[in-house]
Amino acid sequence: MTKHDLSLTVARLYPQYSVREVETMVNAVFASLTAALARGEGIELRGFGSFGVRHHPAREGRNPRTGAAVVVPAKRALFFKVAKELRGRVDGHEDPEAGRSAEKPLTEKVVG
Repeated sequence: MTKHDLSLTVARLYPQYSVREVETMVNAVFASLTAALARGEGIELRGFGSFGVRHHPAREGRNPRTGAAVVVPAKRALFFKVAKELRGRVDGHEDPEAGRSAEKPLTEKVVG
């Protein structure tokens, strides 16, 4: 799905908004998410997942071909952690709790 497809889907769900208005809203949401990540902030979308930024400090690496030492500069990398609810839906479970393993009931006690 592309941003345009997302805009068309939202415009179908909310016919009071034109596709152009929805595209503006979708672009605004993505711009705010991008700005937050650029500031180093995390983003949590309940039921979907969370985005974050990890800092990797500068280090000394090796050129695998020559074995020569090279300086690897510091960088920030993005990561995404999927929510349990989304993982369950992608796995085909309608109920997000259905993907969990069977647990022993808390009310039963085994006396031996």
